[in-house]
Amino acid sequence: MFDMFFPDRYVASTYVIDFEQLYEEGYRGLIFDIDNTLVPHGAPADKRATALFDRLKSIGFRCCLISNNQEPRVKMFNQDIGVDYVYNAHKPSTKNYVKAMEIMGTDKENSLFIGDQLFTDVWGAKRAGIRNILVKPIHPKEEIQIVLKRYLERVVLHFYKKNLKKGNRR
Repeated sequence: MFDMFFPDRYVASTYVIDFEQLYEEGYRGLIFDIDNTLVPHGAPADKRATALFDRLKSIGFRCCLISNNQEPRVKMFNQDIGVDYVYNAHKPSTKNYVKAMEIMGTDKENSLFIGDQLFTDVWGAKRAGIRNILVKPIHPKEEIQIVLKRYLERVVLHFYKKNLKKGNRR
């Protein structure tokens, strides 16, 4: 019933993902949400985020940020990161996931999305046919509409974890 919202993988943080392994598996394009995926909501890129993108570029990845935020927020975050981005993305609409792949020169088979929300990030990526990784939110302080969605996400994640225990690895 909820499996259309189940992530392909669920990890503690963007910063624990083995990106070298993903590159070995054939992924070439990484699409990232920003807020609570890479930094706390509204924060600029920090040293950890900057180092991550330096590392990703050195591995050989093309990267694109995709955010429902307006351009000033995305541009401010990206100032020290220096990757392509799509703002006002209207996730979970698939249009801008496809646009991100076009910008990076990748496709559904070699692109991966990383984000912290099931009903926007993961569902949009799944609808666009892109593999995805759900990460736990970096910081608990969020806008009220996101707080309300988090309650529903807990229900879906309960069934996701129950599904994993049954041996239905995704």
